[in-house]
This record gives sequence, structure tokens and C-alpha cells, in this order.
Amino acid sequence: MSTDGIIAGDVAWMLGAAGLVLLMTPGLALFYGGMVSAKNMISTMLQSFICMGIISVLWVVVGFSLAFGDSIGGLIGDPRTYFMFRGILESKPWTLASTIPLVLFAFFQLKFAVIAPALITGSFSERIRFTSYILFVCLFSMFIYAPIAHWTWHPDGILFKMGVLDFAGGTVVHISAGCAALAAALYLGQRKTGELHTTPANIPYVLLGTGLLWFGWFGFNAGSAVGANILAAIALATTNTAAASAGFAWILFDAVKGKKPSALGFCIGSVVGLVAITPAAGFVTIPNSIFIGTAASLISNMVVAWRAKSSIDDTLDVFPCHGVGAIVGTLLTGVFAHQAINPANTTGNGLLYGETKLFLMHLAALGIVIGFSFFGSLILLKITDLISPLGVTREEEMAGLDLTQHGEQVLVTV
Repeated sequence: MSTDGIIAGDVAWMLGAAGLVLLMTPGLALFYGGMVSAKNMISTMLQSFICMGIISVLWVVVGFSLAFGDSIGGLIGDPRTYFMFRGILESKPWTLASTIPLVLFAFFQLKFAVIAPALITGSFSERIRFTSYILFVCLFSMFIYAPIAHWTWHPDGILFKMGVLDFAGGTVVHISAGCAALAAALYLGQRKTGELHTTPANIPYVLLGTGLLWFGWFGFNAGSAVGANILAAIALATTNTAAASAGFAWILFDAVKGKKPSALGFCIGSVVGLVAITPAAGFVTIPNSIFIGTAASLISNMVVAWRAKSSIDDTLDVFPCHGVGAIVGTLLTGVFAHQAINPANTTGNGLLYGETKLFLMHLAALGIVIGFSFFGSLILLKITDLISPLGVTREEEMAGLDLTQHGEQVLVTV
């Protein structure tokens, strides 16, 4: 394998960043697992963990090729390009990550592909068959996630050529997962037991999960600079600032509405801030990140309140938090992005600086990605349901998925 142009410091940082992003999936498992009822904690957490197994294999076989292989019309990668990781060790570095080996870039990107379907699980917690879920995850990864990753991050991708900016996965990961979550909530309908609100079983798990997500997100965003450089430092700073301001804004907004400041509220708000800054992390200033985190937190808080009064059973509010948070972040990237922060931004500056092109491109991209993710996921859910029924029975739901799907329990009485 050629080492021409490879920089040891960049390799070291990206090895660490890949590990940080992988840590986000166990963090998500704790975050979601603590919010469901005790009888569904194991099943909810396993739905995240299993993605680490399934997607890792699928990525090696064909996923990386579909996302980053030779472009077919800017829509999808040629599945033959790196099929079974053929030639991955001998190939030149990725065009936009020229100082690290291609295999490292591929495995860094794998961690994004792992967490995307795991995010969806919060929308149908407590009511999906595990075997059907596995099939849906595979279909989503190949037919929703990989095409959007190709459009956005491949130099020949349609959104990339439009000039859309997505530093670390606002559209690719969070909007795709958020819209798929909404589709799943609508397709599966309400829980058969009639429960529309879940009492969290373990708030300390939620706190721990939030800490791991926040920590791992530094790899998610700062790692997307694909090098140990100033841009990585900027992305780390904007990431932390947005999360902090969003968490604080959430509990302040709750207090204004007459609610007590809660650990759950701060955790959810912080994650919304992390989601919102993801597309913007390497394109905006640190003060801008305060506004992005705060705005996303307030808007998501209102959408969560609206969803709670509706008949939509998005169990853990995946769409109001991840979907809406990423939509706000993508729009505000079109407002605050400046080429002085990141010269790789060749589209132009945001609305704040008197230019409209970038903002309009982001509006168009949102329409494309939201429509494709939502309706594509509905189709995949229907296909999955025809092959293997998605929903559990009322009796299984009442007994809990831990026992009925896995034969395990959090607390075993002797």
C-alpha cells in the first residue's frame, strides 16, 4: 500500500475519531434504553447494538461501494467498485481525504452508516418484531442511506454538485433517519395497548447515554474535517457550544411553560443541539453555533409538544428531535455559513452575509432528501411487512419485547 501523501498525525486523529463515532451507538442504546419501560429496555438497546454487527458486514460487502464507489449518474455508487472491499488496501486515498488511507476513510464512514438506522428505532420502540427490524435495517442502509450519502459527499453526487453543504451528516444521517422514523410511526400506527406515553425506566441511563453521545459527537463532527487541523478544532468548538446552549434552552423553555427543569429535558435538548450543528459544524463561527443550538432546541421542543397531543406514536420523538433538529440546522447553515471559515465552501456565503444561493440550494436539498427518505422508507416498510410482519401482537406488547422477542429480562425474580 502506497504511503505517498499520508500524514501520520491525520491518521492518528482519524483512528481516534472513528472510535469516538462508534461509541455513539452504545451511547444511543443507553439514551433510548433509559427512556422506555423496563420490559422493553433490552430490546430497545439491542436494536442499536445489532446495527454494529449487521451494517459492519453489509458495508464491507456492498455498502461502501454504493455510497462512495464510481458514480452512476450522480445517483448511486457502482456496487462493483469496492465489492467485498476488493482493492481497498491498494487503492489511492479518497479524493477529499487525501492524507489518510482509503481503508481508514471507509471505516470512519462505516460508523455513520451504523448509527443512522439505529436512530430510527426510537420511533417504533416497544412494538416491532426483531427479525423484521433486521430486514428493514438492511434495506434502509442500501436504498436510503447509501444513495443520500452518495448525493451529498461524493464529488460527482447530485447534491454535492449543487453546492449543498453538509459537514458531518445533517441530511445524510439525521434527516434520513428522522423522516424514516416518521414514516415508521405512521405505518405501524399506535401501540396496540393504547399507550401513547412511556414512563422512562432509568433516567441515569439517559444521562450516561447523553454523555457518551456528546463525547462521541466530537469524532462525528470534528472527525469530518478528515485531518488533525484547524477545521477540526472549529468543528469541535461549535459542536460543544451548540449542545450546551440547546440543553440549557430546553429546560428554560420548559420552565417558561410551567414545567420543572428535568434531567430528561436537558439531555434531549443537548442531543437536539448536537444534531442541529452537525451540518454546520465546519462552516459557521462559534457564536453562530449558540443561535443554531438554541433555535433548534426551541423549535424541536414545540414540535415534541405538538406530537404529544397528536395521534402519531413516535415513541421517543425521533422525528421532532433528529428530523426537525437537522432540518433547522441545514437551513441555518444556509444562513450562517461563511467561506472564511472553510474555503472548501465554494457555493457562497449564507443569507446573513447578503447572499441567497446557498440558502436556496439548501431549501431544494431539503425537499429532495425529505421526500426521498419519507416515501422511500414507506415503500421499504411495506416490502418488509409483506416478507415478515412488522408489528408484534397485543399480548407480546403487553408482556414486553425483552421477554417475547429475546427471552431476557432486566430484572429476574427468583
